[in-house]
Amino acid sequence: MALLMLPGLAYFLLFHYGALVGNVIAFKDYVPFDGMWGSQWTGLANFQRMFGDSDFWAAVLNTLWIAVLQIVFYFPVPLALAVLLHTLTWSTVRRFVQSVAYLPHFISWVIVVALFQQVLGDTGLVNGYLGDAGLHTVDIIGNPDAFKPLVVAQVIWKDAGWGTIIFLAALSQVDEQQYEAAAIDGAGPWRRFWHVTLPAIRPVVVLLLIMRLGDILSVGFEQMLLQRDAVGPEAAEIIDTFVYYQGIVGGDYGFAAAAGLFKGVIGALLVFAANKVAHRLGEQGVYK
Repeated sequence: MALLMLPGLAYFLLFHYGALVGNVIAFKDYVPFDGMWGSQWTGLANFQRMFGDSDFWAAVLNTLWIAVLQIVFYFPVPLALAVLLHTLTWSTVRRFVQSVAYLPHFISWVIVVALFQQVLGDTGLVNGYLGDAGLHTVDIIGNPDAFKPLVVAQVIWKDAGWGTIIFLAALSQVDEQQYEAAAIDGAGPWRRFWHVTLPAIRPVVVLLLIMRLGDILSVGFEQMLLQRDAVGPEAAEIIDTFVYYQGIVGGDYGFAAAAGLFKGVIGALLVFAANKVAHRLGEQGVYK
């Protein structure tokens, strides 16, 4: 068993923990030819520039807006879908629905964005029907005002089915006798869900919510990068794309590393805070 863990352990040590050393360039005027240790130290100069950059704060605001929308509208969807699948009595129908719901998760964001463009774009399927009917066409893909709800809808379509896996596993552990006892006592479907299902899976819900809060500032780099040009950076610029354009494209590696380090620190603080709140509420959380 220990040998089976070695490849995964090596991956995390090399690409996650080992890569943390690279954060040192956030405190330097990093020049690739001088190397990580040969570049000149600048202290907190990159962070001072970052906190005074209006484009950075615009990216932070966009990231927070999309993250809040995803938590409010996406996070409950896998739970609701898992409950509905759990209530299906026909195993054949359940497996079919699960397979259909899981499938979009394995489609790359390039294909997903292309599909949405073909359906909702200026020359897409919807506008084609509207134009044939003599109605006003709407370019949803290229509308900055509709961008944030659109990306949340894309996430729901792509990953809601995959997100049901953990919830279905938790629901399978609920004692069926509790449902029967509640039904005998006159509890309807909603009361059975509220008093039996939800308390049984509450630790899993809290755990996933804490993990989502820790990843709240990561709202989909590929998804945003592919659609950024269509709506402009004012609507689609997030911290990850800001880091990409400042560092990889612009060559300002130290400044980009400072923005990435800021994102990581905020995510870690959110995990610690959410885990502490979970302990106060009597839940185990991510760690004790």
